[in-house]
Amino acid sequence: MIQRAITTPKPRVESVRQQVYLELRRAMEQGTFKPGTRLPASREQAKTLGVSRNSVLWALERLQSEGYVVARVGDGSYVADDVGALQKPVGARPGKRVPRETLHASIAGSLSQRGQLIADTVLRWNPPLQPAVPFRIGAPEVATFPFALWDRLARQASTPQRMAQAQYLDPAGAPALRDAIAQWLWVSRGIRCEAAQVVVCSGSQQAIDLIGRLLLDVGDEALVEDPGYPGIRASLAGHGVVVRPVPVDAEGLVVEQAATLWPAARLAVVTPTSQFPTGVRMSLKRRLALLDWANAQRAWIVEDDYDGEFQYGTHRLPALCSLPHAERVLYVGTFSKTLHPGLRLGFVVLPHALANAFAMARALTDRHAPGDLQAVLARFITDGHLLRHLRRMRELYPQRQQVLIDALAQASKGRLVLQPSEQGMHLLHELPLGHNDQALSARAQEAGILLAPLSRYTIHSKRRGWLFGYAGYDTAALRKAATSLGTLI
Repeated sequence: MIQRAITTPKPRVESVRQQVYLELRRAMEQGTFKPGTRLPASREQAKTLGVSRNSVLWALERLQSEGYVVARVGDGSYVADDVGALQKPVGARPGKRVPRETLHASIAGSLSQRGQLIADTVLRWNPPLQPAVPFRIGAPEVATFPFALWDRLARQASTPQRMAQAQYLDPAGAPALRDAIAQWLWVSRGIRCEAAQVVVCSGSQQAIDLIGRLLLDVGDEALVEDPGYPGIRASLAGHGVVVRPVPVDAEGLVVEQAATLWPAARLAVVTPTSQFPTGVRMSLKRRLALLDWANAQRAWIVEDDYDGEFQYGTHRLPALCSLPHAERVLYVGTFSKTLHPGLRLGFVVLPHALANAFAMARALTDRHAPGDLQAVLARFITDGHLLRHLRRMRELYPQRQQVLIDALAQASKGRLVLQPSEQGMHLLHELPLGHNDQALSARAQEAGILLAPLSRYTIHSKRRGWLFGYAGYDTAALRKAATSLGTLI
């Protein structure tokens, strides 16, 4: 019986006594040792298992402290009666085992309505392939990131500074970082704001989450671009917000149609500098119409400027919130694209009246961003390293874009010709209406290529095509992936 209940532990990371403990506990939980059963003597167990008696004694003492075993003086050790409750699923009839699939379905069905909305979202997280594989979108260049410089800045912190950063910090963000971001936005994006209006977040996704929780109630309507980023509408839907899709054309979000179809909307989320995923710029006419709509409706505009730093033309388009009468625009930025996503740092620029509420909401979720990261990033910005890094990327990315265009045209023998863009980190090849974009994407994935179909980002839109990320891949990787894709077209 002992040999059937406890097999000789296999070599693993755990210590021998830990293995003995785990095997004994498993035997009790699975019913091999019934409640009230007298356990074999420690010497006998040690001999059977081929381990020292001390290992068995340690395991029994731990099981006794956890309530699995009851020791009776002069009579040995017994399996506690309470262990019987662990040997049958909760709610099961005596003698009948509940299938694992039934238990799983029962647990999954216990989600709240908002939890079910989140679980059913089209957004799915799949661990990225290592190393990164073209043509995944949103991946910045990390191979040439100045890690050594970053580490040097981190080491320059004094002991008192490190001690201060090791404490609970302001949930709105470190004052030095908020001040650096405010100054950077004025120089880079033409945004006039004070440090007190900046709330540091764990990337732009947390900023969207805070906006949905603090500014919208369950049942409120929010406008989103169609096609657009699924993470935005998933976050809003998770808060019980009714997402209303609005078409995107060559000038951006069709504001007039949005105002007509959804007059009760209280918020609109847009990507005006480089619309995701089409890459178009919102025209000045549309920008002004959107501001007029927000001011007339007392609604909010969320400007998601996810890659606004990557504009390659002679003249750079300023941020929407830098325009006059943009008081109802909430500006969301991220360092996931300008630096790298591993930092998990972003920010939202708010009216003064909202900043404290957003800071308190941030405190309720994850308290604050890591202090040491905030301190290094503040130095990275104020010492001019961010500007120099972005200058290098603004030279590198257009070069890689052209390599991608040329390589795909050659590999496909002219059947797949991408149009260049003066902004962004990916290119869109759009198909005529009625075409399918899923089949090639599936074949490409089988060949080890990440080719996102445009249909993945649509709600009601019938637009189809493929997205080609190029920013995070060197010349050799882009050409290799283009050659492989050319054989599939």
